Amino acid sequence: MMTSVSSVRGGPVKTVPAQLVEPGGKTAFTQVMGVEAVFFYRLDAAEDERRRQSGAGRLDRMHPLETLLSLPVGMPLPLGSLDQHERRALRSLPAGAADRDRRTVTRRAVRPLQVDLAVVPASGWRQGLERAGRFAPFCRRAMLLSRRPARLDEVLAEADFYGIGVLIDTGDEIEMVLEPETYRPQRHTAAAWWFVEELYQRVR
Repeated sequence: MMTSVSSVRGGPVKTVPAQLVEPGGKTAFTQVMGVEAVFFYRLDAAEDERRRQSGAGRLDRMHPLETLLSLPVGMPLPLGSLDQHERRALRSLPAGAADRDRRTVTRRAVRPLQVDLAVVPASGWRQGLERAGRFAPFCRRAMLLSRRPARLDEVLAEADFYGIGVLIDTGDEIEMVLEPETYRPQRHTAAAWWFVEELYQRVR
């Protein structure tokens, strides 16, 4: 089974193997962290609607994201349980990220989408490895080569070492010659959340 995507810059609609992405996902060709890629993602419809209804501000700075990660979701937390530094950090939160009254703070914001895969178009495999490698802490990755490399075995060995999939645009379709390694986050980080927020601003 295959799934259709517009692979690069308004080019022809082509397909990638459906096992690489989750059902019901969306795709977007955009730039994040200075790298253009096709991102396969699933929007959290409830969080997206909550943000729109509340006029939530952008979460595009690390300090507010670190603050939010220290708070439970949807549970009022007594302000008295926080130290002075933590209470001061609450003031850096943008509108809609948390509810606060004189005694408690309640985190509302969660990640607005889940990234399943980033496919980086590249004219050469070394360029593809470098660019796809930038997304290593955040999601599953693959490079899309415009032609079959002369030393394909060498390319596959290098890509396999880094867990990066290899796709080749054959002209008529996209051929998967190496499946990307499954993404298993070790922990939730502000940097990973920032990556999601950057993509969200480009696809919302």
